[in-house]
Amino acid sequence: MLIRNETVSDSPAISRLVTEAMRMLPQASGTEAGIVEGLRADGALTLSLVAEENGAVIGYLAASQARIGDEGGWGLIGPLVVLPSRHRQGVGSALMAEALRRLRETSRGAALVGDPAYYSRFGFRAFPGLGVTGCPPEVVQALPFDGPAPRGELIHHPAFGLKQPG
Repeated sequence: MLIRNETVSDSPAISRLVTEAMRMLPQASGTEAGIVEGLRADGALTLSLVAEENGAVIGYLAASQARIGDEGGWGLIGPLVVLPSRHRQGVGSALMAEALRRLRETSRGAALVGDPAYYSRFGFRAFPGLGVTGCPPEVVQALPFDGPAPRGELIHHPAFGLKQPG
Protein backbone atom coordinates (compact mmCIF):
# COMPACT_ATOMS: atom_id res chain seq x y z
CA MET A 1 0.00 0.00 0.00
CA LEU A 2 1.25 3.46 -0.94
CA ILE A 3 0.16 6.68 0.82
CA ARG A 4 0.60 9.65 -1.51
CA ASN A 5 -0.78 13.07 -2.42
CA GLU A 6 -3.80 13.00 -4.70
CA THR A 7 -3.31 13.75 -8.38
CA VAL A 8 -5.83 15.38 -10.71
CA SER A 9 -6.69 11.98 -12.18
CA ASP A 10 -7.65 10.67 -8.70
CA SER A 11 -10.63 13.04 -8.30
CA PRO A 12 -13.34 10.74 -9.77
CA ALA A 13 -12.11 7.73 -7.75
CA ILE A 14 -11.99 9.84 -4.57
CA SER A 15 -15.56 11.05 -5.10
CA ARG A 16 -16.81 7.49 -5.65
CA LEU A 17 -14.93 6.21 -2.61
CA VAL A 18 -16.14 9.00 -0.32
CA THR A 19 -19.74 8.43 -1.41
CA GLU A 20 -19.55 4.64 -1.02
CA ALA A 21 -17.76 4.68 2.33
CA MET A 22 -19.91 7.40 3.89
CA ARG A 23 -23.15 5.69 2.80
CA MET A 24 -22.50 3.11 5.55
CA LEU A 25 -22.61 5.73 8.34
CA PRO A 26 -25.91 6.79 9.91
CA GLN A 27 -24.77 10.42 10.20
CA ALA A 28 -23.85 10.65 6.50
CA SER A 29 -25.60 13.41 4.62
CA GLY A 30 -24.75 12.31 1.08
CA THR A 31 -22.92 15.60 0.53
CA GLU A 32 -19.46 14.45 1.62
CA ALA A 33 -17.99 14.07 -1.89
CA GLY A 34 -19.28 17.56 -2.66
CA ILE A 35 -17.51 18.89 0.43
CA VAL A 36 -14.19 17.51 -0.85
CA GLU A 37 -14.88 18.96 -4.30
CA GLY A 38 -15.68 22.35 -2.73
CA LEU A 39 -12.51 22.32 -0.66
CA ARG A 40 -10.50 21.36 -3.75
CA ALA A 41 -12.14 24.07 -5.90
CA ASP A 42 -11.37 26.72 -3.26
CA GLY A 43 -7.76 25.59 -2.88
CA ALA A 44 -8.57 24.82 0.75
CA LEU A 45 -7.17 21.28 0.97
CA THR A 46 -4.01 21.43 3.05
CA LEU A 47 -3.75 17.65 2.72
CA SER A 48 -5.42 15.35 0.22
CA LEU A 49 -3.96 11.89 0.70
CA VAL A 50 -4.85 8.66 -1.04
CA ALA A 51 -4.03 5.11 -0.08
CA GLU A 52 -3.34 3.22 -3.27
CA GLU A 53 -2.93 -0.49 -3.85
CA ASN A 54 -2.38 -2.10 -7.25
CA GLY A 55 -3.28 1.20 -8.92
CA ALA A 56 -6.63 1.54 -7.12
CA VAL A 57 -7.60 4.17 -4.56
CA ILE A 58 -8.65 2.26 -1.42
CA GLY A 59 -8.56 5.08 1.12
CA TYR A 60 -8.68 8.86 1.33
CA LEU A 61 -8.03 11.58 3.91
CA ALA A 62 -8.67 15.30 3.52
CA ALA A 63 -7.46 18.06 5.81
CA SER A 64 -8.25 21.76 5.62
CA GLN A 65 -7.43 24.80 7.72
CA ALA A 66 -9.66 25.47 10.68
CA ARG A 67 -10.01 27.80 13.61
CA ILE A 68 -10.94 27.01 17.18
CA GLY A 69 -12.51 30.10 18.66
CA ASP A 70 -10.18 32.93 17.61
CA GLU A 71 -7.17 30.64 17.27
CA GLY A 72 -6.16 29.74 13.72
CA GLY A 73 -3.58 27.24 12.62
CA TRP A 74 -5.55 24.06 13.20
CA GLY A 75 -5.72 21.23 10.68
CA LEU A 76 -9.26 19.86 10.34
CA ILE A 77 -9.27 16.21 9.32
CA GLY A 78 -12.22 14.97 7.37
CA PRO A 79 -13.35 13.04 5.64
CA LEU A 80 -11.26 9.95 6.33
CA VAL A 81 -12.70 7.04 4.35
CA VAL A 82 -11.68 3.51 3.45
CA LEU A 83 -13.16 1.17 0.88
CA PRO A 84 -15.64 -0.93 2.90
CA SER A 85 -14.03 -4.21 1.78
CA ARG A 86 -10.71 -2.94 3.23
CA HIS A 87 -11.95 -1.97 6.72
CA ARG A 88 -9.88 -3.18 9.70
CA GLN A 89 -6.77 -3.69 7.56
CA GLY A 90 -4.81 -0.62 8.69
CA VAL A 91 -5.61 1.64 5.72
CA GLY A 92 -7.24 4.38 7.81
CA SER A 93 -4.51 4.17 10.43
CA ALA A 94 -1.81 4.55 7.79
CA LEU A 95 -3.56 7.59 6.30
CA MET A 96 -3.98 9.16 9.76
CA ALA A 97 -0.36 8.53 10.74
CA GLU A 98 0.88 10.26 7.59
CA ALA A 99 -1.57 13.14 7.99
CA LEU A 100 -0.53 13.76 11.60
CA ARG A 101 3.15 13.57 10.65
CA ARG A 102 2.63 16.25 8.01
CA LEU A 103 0.31 18.43 10.10
CA ARG A 104 2.84 18.53 12.96
CA GLU A 105 5.12 20.48 10.61
CA THR A 106 2.55 23.20 9.82
CA SER A 107 -0.21 23.28 12.43
CA ARG A 108 -0.75 23.88 16.14
CA GLY A 109 -2.87 20.73 16.23
CA ALA A 110 -5.44 18.60 14.47
CA ALA A 111 -9.19 18.55 15.03
CA LEU A 112 -12.11 16.51 13.75
CA VAL A 113 -15.67 15.44 14.30
CA GLY A 114 -15.92 11.68 14.62
CA ASP A 115 -16.26 8.52 16.66
CA PRO A 116 -14.27 8.81 19.92
CA ALA A 117 -13.81 5.03 20.06
CA TYR A 118 -11.91 5.15 16.76
CA TYR A 119 -10.05 8.46 16.93
CA SER A 120 -8.86 8.15 20.54
CA ARG A 121 -6.27 5.61 19.35
CA PHE A 122 -4.49 8.49 17.58
CA GLY A 123 -4.56 10.75 20.66
CA PHE A 124 -7.70 12.75 19.82
CA ARG A 125 -10.03 13.64 22.68
CA ALA A 126 -12.86 15.97 23.56
CA PHE A 127 -12.03 19.10 25.55
CA PRO A 128 -14.32 21.14 27.83
CA GLY A 129 -15.54 24.13 25.86
CA LEU A 130 -14.61 22.70 22.44
CA GLY A 131 -17.61 22.29 20.20
CA VAL A 132 -19.47 22.49 16.93
CA THR A 133 -23.01 23.85 17.00
CA GLY A 134 -25.45 20.97 16.72
CA CYS A 135 -22.91 18.21 17.41
CA PRO A 136 -22.66 16.15 20.59
CA PRO A 137 -19.58 17.43 22.47
CA GLU A 138 -17.95 13.99 22.70
CA VAL A 139 -17.55 13.73 18.91
CA VAL A 140 -15.76 17.09 18.58
CA GLN A 141 -12.15 16.20 19.24
CA ALA A 142 -8.70 17.69 18.99
CA LEU A 143 -5.06 16.69 19.24
CA PRO A 144 -3.01 19.75 20.22
CA PHE A 145 0.63 19.45 19.19
CA ASP A 146 1.73 22.11 21.69
CA GLY A 147 0.20 24.98 23.58
CA PRO A 148 -2.94 25.20 25.68
CA ALA A 149 -6.02 23.01 25.40
CA PRO A 150 -8.33 24.13 22.59
CA ARG A 151 -11.42 26.02 23.66
CA GLY A 152 -14.18 27.46 21.51
CA GLU A 153 -16.18 26.65 18.40
CA LEU A 154 -14.40 24.52 15.79
CA ILE A 155 -14.84 26.60 12.64
CA HIS A 156 -14.87 24.61 9.39
CA HIS A 157 -14.36 25.86 5.84
CA PRO A 158 -17.67 27.03 4.24
CA ALA A 159 -17.62 23.97 1.93
CA PHE A 160 -18.84 21.92 4.91
CA GLY A 161 -22.10 23.90 4.86
CA LEU A 162 -22.25 24.35 8.63
CA LYS A 163 -23.94 27.30 10.25
CA GLN A 164 -21.19 29.40 11.79
CA PRO A 165 -21.68 31.07 15.15
CA GLY A 166 -22.40 34.77 15.35
